[in-house]
Amino acid sequence: MTATDKILYRLSQDFPDAKSELVFNSPYQLLVAVILSAQCTDKRVNAVTPALFAQADTPDKMAALPLERIEELIHSCGFYHSKATYLKEMSQDLLDRFGGKVPNDLKSLQSLKGVGRKTANVVYAVAFGGQAIAVDTHVFRVSNRLGIVNAANVLETEKQLMRAIPSEKWADSHHYILLHGRYVCKSQNPNCAACSVNEYCKYYKEHYRV
Repeated sequence: MTATDKILYRLSQDFPDAKSELVFNSPYQLLVAVILSAQCTDKRVNAVTPALFAQADTPDKMAALPLERIEELIHSCGFYHSKATYLKEMSQDLLDRFGGKVPNDLKSLQSLKGVGRKTANVVYAVAFGGQAIAVDTHVFRVSNRLGIVNAANVLETEKQLMRAIPSEKWADSHHYILLHGRYVCKSQNPNCAACSVNEYCKYYKEHYRV
């Protein structure tokens, strides 16, 4: 086993039920939630979406909702002006080009207005069971700290992770790394003493080992 294999195996033991922590009942609701999650915690998104989905849980309802009302409903997620615009434009795009149905392939997902590569990867993997690695701030930070990758940006991180991890494990590995970053390998105060993979970690060796 490579060091990466060993890291992922241990993280799979730490997070045996690893999955998205966003609450949703349809691919469309997941797409909305992921857009809202940019620079915002899943906990905050989950606090906001019930009221939003009570009024707009489908593309046609969201497209019909006044922009100001969407902004009001998602205000606490931050960047609410741009996120509200993304939600409204994405919903209209779904209606115009896909009959209101969220497409189940990466190319089509990435073609939607307001949908970036990370969002498309999450929806493809979580809603449709596809294999993709979505690189958010947690995955970027942890992958580089562990030494699985050595990348300066999220796109290069994704490419290197795809080379380092077997394709059939991409989606699960994304969740293992993300959750490890959220609960153990935090940005400001990583809990290296409690980390199950510190013996393989580049950051740990550089900062704590003599």
